[in-house]
Amino acid sequence: MSKMNQKNMKNWKPTVLWFTGLSGSGKSTISEKLFEIMQDFGLEVEHLDGDVIRDIFPKTGFSKEDRNAHIQRVGYLASRLQAHKVFVLGSFVSPYKEARDFVRDLCDDFTEIYISTPYDECERRDVKGLYDKARKGEIKNFTGLDDPYEAPENPELEIDTTNITLDQALELVIEYLNKNKSN
Repeated sequence: MSKMNQKNMKNWKPTVLWFTGLSGSGKSTISEKLFEIMQDFGLEVEHLDGDVIRDIFPKTGFSKEDRNAHIQRVGYLASRLQAHKVFVLGSFVSPYKEARDFVRDLCDDFTEIYISTPYDECERRDVKGLYDKARKGEIKNFTGLDDPYEAPENPELEIDTTNITLDQALELVIEYLNKNKSN
C-alpha cells in the first residue's frame, strides 16, 4: 500500500465496512488485512467475522430466518460500535438483501463492499472443504448451491478477486475510503 494512502487514513470518518460475498470469495482475507493496517495506523477498529461470530452464537441455524436474525444481531452490534466512533469491518456471507438493508438502516455510515468472485472460483479455492461437503449433502442450505445468494444491486464498491492480488484489493478499498469517507 502506498504511503500516500496511509497518510489519508487519519482523515477517515468511522464507518461500517460490510464485506459480503460467497464463501471463499476473499472477503475475510481482505477485511483481516485491512484491520491489521488500520490498527497499526492507530485507528479505533473492530473486525467482526462470520466464523468468529458464529462461535459466539453457536446455536444459530442456517435457515433464511436464522441467517437474517443473525445478521441483524451483528448489524446492531456494528451500529453501536460505529456510533462510538469505532470503524467496523464486518465480513459475512450475508446472502439476503433484506438483512443487509436492515443493517444499512441501523448504521449512521454504512459501506457495502461486494466481493463478487464467481462461484466456480470460490469453490476452487475452498480451503475448508465446505463446497465438497455441501455437494455431498453433509451441509444443508449452503449459499450458492442449494440456498440463494442475493447479490447486492448497488454496492458502494465491488471487487472480483479472481485476477487481482490482496494488495490490489486493499488499494481499491483504501482508494474508495480516501475519496468517500474523508472528513
